[in-house]
Amino acid sequence: MSESLPHGALKVNTARLSVLSNAALVALKLVAGILMGSVSVVSEALHSAVDLVAALAAFFSVRLSGQPADVRHPFGHGKFESLAGLFEGVLIIAAAAGIVFTSVRKMATGQYAIEAPLLGVAVMLFSSVVNLLISTRLFKIGRATDSIALQADAWHLRTDVYTTVGVLAALLAIAAGHAFHLAHLELLDPLAAIAVALVITGAGISISRESMHHLADESLPDSERVAVEALLAQHYTQFTDYHQLRTRKAGSERHIDLHLSLPADMPVAEAHALCDHLEADLQEISPGAHVLIHVEPVEAAPVPRAEGKES
Repeated sequence: MSESLPHGALKVNTARLSVLSNAALVALKLVAGILMGSVSVVSEALHSAVDLVAALAAFFSVRLSGQPADVRHPFGHGKFESLAGLFEGVLIIAAAAGIVFTSVRKMATGQYAIEAPLLGVAVMLFSSVVNLLISTRLFKIGRATDSIALQADAWHLRTDVYTTVGVLAALLAIAAGHAFHLAHLELLDPLAAIAVALVITGAGISISRESMHHLADESLPDSERVAVEALLAQHYTQFTDYHQLRTRKAGSERHIDLHLSLPADMPVAEAHALCDHLEADLQEISPGAHVLIHVEPVEAAPVPRAEGKES
C-alpha cells in the first residue's frame, strides 16, 4: 500500500484492510469457539466482531471526513471521525459487559468444559499475529494523517492482541490439564474471558473520552497552542495587538481564528498580505489548518508634547 497517496485515499485503503482482516478473524474464531465449547474463544470472536463493526465505522467515517465542505456542512466533515471514535468506544464497553455476563453464567452453572484446546491455541496464535501487523499499520497511518478513527480502530486491534495472548495462555494451561487429568484448570477459560472484558473496557473508556473532547470543540493540544502564540510573538512588530485567539479540532482538521489589531492607516493591500503571511506560517505549525483572521483598525496613539513647549 503506497504511502505516497493523498491522506484521504491512504486512510480509506488502510481502513478497508482492517475490515477484511477482522471479517476473516470473526469467522475463524467463532467456528473454533463453537467446536471447542470455549467461552473465552467465543468471547474473542465477539471481540473481533466489535472490531469489525469499529473497522466499518472507521472506513465510512474516513470516507465522509475526506469530502469537501458543502451547503449542509460548511465547516467540513471532520467530526464524522470523532463520532465514529465515540461509537467504537461504546461498542467496546457493551461487548465487555456481554463477555462478563456469559462468563459468570458459565461459572455459576459449572458448564465450562472445553474440547480440543490446542485448536484454540492455533487460532489464537494466528489471530494475535494478524492483529499485531494490522494494528501497527493502523497506528502508523492514523498518526501520520491525524485520524482519530484509524487510531481508535488500531487500539481495538491492539487490545485484541493482548487479550488473545491471555486466552492463548489459558488454553495452553487447559491443554496441559487435559494431559495430566487436571479438570479444574478448565475454570481458566471463563476467567480468561473476564480478564479480556476488563482490558477492553479500559480501552473503550479511553477512546470514548478522546472522541468526546473533539466533539466538545476542545482546543488544540498545549504544544500546538504555545507554538501558535510563539509565532504571533515573532511577528508582533508588524501589528499592534492580537486577541480572542481560539483553536479547536474536528477529526483531523484544525481551526484557528483570532482578532488582529492593525494601524488604521495601514493600506488594505498591506494588511491583506500580512494576514496571508500569518496564515501560511500558522499552517506550517498545524498542517491543513483552517485559519480565520479578523482585522481591527486601531488609531495611532497621539504623540505627547514635551513639557513647557508652546502649542
